[in-house]
Amino acid sequence: MKDEKTINQLEGDLRILGLPFMAEHHSPLAAKAARDSLTHVDYLAGLACGELNLRRDRATLRRIKSARFPVVKTLDQFLWSWPKKINRMAIQNLFRLQFVEDKANVIFLGTVGLGKTHLATALGYTACMAGKSVLFSTAVDAINTLAAAQAASRLKAELKKYLAPALLILDELGYLPIDKHGADLLFQVISQRYERGSTIITSNRAYKQWPEIFNNDSTLTSAILDRLLHHAETQVIEGPSYRMKDQLET
Repeated sequence: MKDEKTINQLEGDLRILGLPFMAEHHSPLAAKAARDSLTHVDYLAGLACGELNLRRDRATLRRIKSARFPVVKTLDQFLWSWPKKINRMAIQNLFRLQFVEDKANVIFLGTVGLGKTHLATALGYTACMAGKSVLFSTAVDAINTLAAAQAASRLKAELKKYLAPALLILDELGYLPIDKHGADLLFQVISQRYERGSTIITSNRAYKQWPEIFNNDSTLTSAILDRLLHHAETQVIEGPSYRMKDQLET
């Protein structure tokens, strides 16, 4: 009875201290230590390692949740055989995440249905697994959110959400037109992230067409491209839409 009371007290204390792995596994690991003739230090090291791994796993799950991916994608799921043109080696090299360390940018250009969003999301997921903070948003959603925040006099606080992550993913730039106000807001994000954090952008428009995205404002477009491309890698993907493959095969 005394041992049981001590064990219950120990488990309660461990949970109060925020050590759930130790609270749950101290007993079976103690039995294993006895069987394997492990020292007290080895036993404690095993408990500490388990606790640390649990915290790392939980932190990774929090980062993935905070990233707000529409769907989690991985590089292993990408169908390399579909695009007619894609630099596989260069894209695979991006998954080393050196561009995040360098606070550089990545831009995926290509028509719809070629996996640009898949690759951007997979890079974001890989960054989360590597301990980096990530935020995913379509370009239009980011602009609309910032515009609403500005109207409510809380633009500065909302901007921080887009400036804080180590990696920001802005998806589908150019799919919908952006007015002058929206372009100005997007410029603030890109300008303030310049050399402070990495940004991935996917777009269905070639760079020469970007003024059309930003209400034909060539000056603002040049300013955005200047900051975006100074430290950037552009990957152009070409081919038919994968989502249209059934129709294309008939």
